Amino acid sequence: MYVILLGPPGAGKGTQGEILARRTGLPRVSTGDILREAVETGTPLGLEAKRFMDSGFLVPDDVILGLIEEVLDSREAADGIVMDGFPRTVAQARAVDTLLAERGAAVDHVLRRSEEHTSELQSQFRISYAV
Repeated sequence: MYVILLGPPGAGKGTQGEILARRTGLPRVSTGDILREAVETGTPLGLEAKRFMDSGFLVPDDVILGLIEEVLDSREAADGIVMDGFPRTVAQARAVDTLLAERGAAVDHVLRRSEEHTSELQSQFRISYAV
């Protein structure tokens, strides 16, 4: 199962992604997490990403998509993944569709939290999470 969680910063994508990953046994993939891990371990894509990050530039799509491709090819992702906040653009979404199609798969679910709901969540003192 391939799930994409979308929404603005503070919408709870990470929290919901963790819950969903725990309940399904699928790995949660956050581009920030995989970038940090690739840089820390010194992979070729991690070193390439580090050059951009150290220069104050955004890491280009081809590097991010290369990291996503590595995740998709991992044993842990054999049954799918939960993508936390990625893809962010139409071009990235098309690339993800292509990567999945090359593996005989497709996105199963897209969950999106709107700005309106995010504002409501941020104004509450207690939030109950349910998936």
